[in-house]
Amino acid sequence: MIYLDYSATTPVNEEVLKSYVETTKKIIGNPNSLHKLGVEAKSLIDAATKQIANILGIKPSEVIYTSGASEANNTAIKGICLKYQTRGKHIITTKLEHSSVLEPLNYLTKQGFEVEYVKIKNDGKVDLEDLENKMRPDTILVTIASISSELGIIQPINEIGKIVKKYPKAFFHTDITQSIGKEKIDFTNIDLASFSAQKFYGMKGIGVLVKKENIAIEPLIHGGKSTTPDRSGTPATALIVSTAKALRLAYQDLDKKQQKVKEQNNYLREQLEKNNFTINSPKDAIPNILNISIDQIKPETMLHALEEKEIYISTKTACSTNDTSDAVLALTDNIDLARHSIRISISYLTTKEELDIFLKELVKIRKELSSLYEKRLSLRKKLIVFKM
Repeated sequence: MIYLDYSATTPVNEEVLKSYVETTKKIIGNPNSLHKLGVEAKSLIDAATKQIANILGIKPSEVIYTSGASEANNTAIKGICLKYQTRGKHIITTKLEHSSVLEPLNYLTKQGFEVEYVKIKNDGKVDLEDLENKMRPDTILVTIASISSELGIIQPINEIGKIVKKYPKAFFHTDITQSIGKEKIDFTNIDLASFSAQKFYGMKGIGVLVKKENIAIEPLIHGGKSTTPDRSGTPATALIVSTAKALRLAYQDLDKKQQKVKEQNNYLREQLEKNNFTINSPKDAIPNILNISIDQIKPETMLHALEEKEIYISTKTACSTNDTSDAVLALTDNIDLARHSIRISISYLTTKEELDIFLKELVKIRKELSSLYEKRLSLRKKLIVFKM
């Protein structure tokens, strides 16, 4: 098997899994219980939360546990807008965002909020001048991902945060799901940030919302004690402990890991360009993500053809339901590229041998599918002439 879909989810690290299993077996108490077993569980959660906060450079009180990045995004976006809607109902975002950001915004438009899309430049980065121009006294929220999940575009988060801070009624939220464990993050100018453990070799089913302690939000879930009043529900002790472990391991030897990924990305780009594939991801995108388009071939067709060879890629983000990539369309302004894009996402675990096999099969399958497409097109033309 050759796995090239690391941006959708990562395999759990063996040490992380071991930590999860041991905690599940040994720490059986409900952390909300007052007896010895409950106190033991709560103490372990507190230690894990402190470790996460230390790694990220934030306060333990600013960590909110969720079921994943999608819930964290929904909690941040709806939580801020519903809590502070008397201040204003203007929201700014981009067309590069994940569906768990765009769909809550669509929901809020039905509640009377106004969503405006900031321009992006030719390299995919936010046009900061346009952002400045779009900021208004009634702007309540700016939500822009640190890295595009489809294209790997790295946004100037600090600069965006500085612009938002000029408006005391506005908050800045960023989805850092594709940044976490791949680059170090400065939270100075960030009000809220979302991520999921499954993106850095942690367990599925847990995410984190970082919320600065001076900010209030309207909770999505009410009732039941937890680690914070902002998200109710019994804390998942084993998931929380394993997330701390996964985060610590992700940042070990980070520079060395990312250097390997850069080398792999450069090799992939070189070979893809040599074989006349269209590369959509800018050269300064995060090296873990490489988005390409294949003329005339539907992404799903290519995905399943590669799947037969036990090679796994993605058409868009795993949560997207749209046939066309809005992110690729926003960047390229080319509907054909947007309709025929696939995402290759690699890791420091990926080997050159795996990439060589993938490239060989990709070229071979493209040739076979293109030939089939040409035959069908020729047959269609003959049928049209015959009917005439």
